[in-house]
Amino acid sequence: MNDDEVPGFWAGLGLPGLFDVHTHFLPPRMERRVWAHFEMAGPLLGRPWPITYKVDLAERVAKMGELGVRKFSALAYAHKPEMAADLNRWSLDFAARTPQCLRSATFFPEPGVLGYTRAALTTGAEIFKVHLQVGGFDPRVPELDEVWGLLAETGTPVVVHAGSGPVAAGFTGPGPLGEVLARHPDLAVIVAHLGAPEYEGFLALAESFPRVRLDTTMAFTDFFEEMAPFPPGLRPRLRALGLSGKVLLGSDFPNIPYAYAHQLESLARLDLGDDWLRAVCWGNACDLFGMTPRG
Repeated sequence: MNDDEVPGFWAGLGLPGLFDVHTHFLPPRMERRVWAHFEMAGPLLGRPWPITYKVDLAERVAKMGELGVRKFSALAYAHKPEMAADLNRWSLDFAARTPQCLRSATFFPEPGVLGYTRAALTTGAEIFKVHLQVGGFDPRVPELDEVWGLLAETGTPVVVHAGSGPVAAGFTGPGPLGEVLARHPDLAVIVAHLGAPEYEGFLALAESFPRVRLDTTMAFTDFFEEMAPFPPGLRPRLRALGLSGKVLLGSDFPNIPYAYAHQLESLARLDLGDDWLRAVCWGNACDLFGMTPRG
């Protein structure tokens, strides 16, 4: 499949488009650094990671429209103190100018984190992102307990990169996040990348906690299968989770080393059925964010 065929893919499923909960639109300076990081990651990963959609902001937003991505996110993430509040201002302003973008925000364990998280919610934040691997922080730290509690109380989803892929860090894996969920069982977590490579542990969290979901970001693509293959024996559980509303489409656009279409064909070749694809590519996210089935 190529990108020109993407509208035919979702139309053939009877969908009005795609809902992608895991995309990245960042302030220009941060974006340049992120792209440089990926493009220099070859020695660490043992393979290059070129950015396929390395074009200006307006072109990338237009590309979402061409593909039929009716809703997407702008997942900035703070990796050190004194970043998050500024990132939130940029992301929320971007969403205000881009109606198809979810109002996105982030946080980091630091003084004032509860205040700026509450401010982002007051401004209308609909989704948060934290990256335990890049940020290198423990999600169980006391500074974040009230933040997790606030997000659980408001029902606001938070995309958490908690898996150890592509490189393990001190607080990745299902254990630390599982302890947060044990304290805040109503927290609406979306586990990025299906939790790769600890797939089974994160599927278990989604099965155990009512508001834990997973996104498909990069999962099943040729690029990811070479590094962190998804065990075929887990597919029935993945199918059941998707049909119960707990698996959402994610792509990592634009920071991907292949065409957007490849994420979709990778999901289709799992052969989990059209009902599963309809739920994952559109319906589950619509339910989570309170959209009507036709968008």
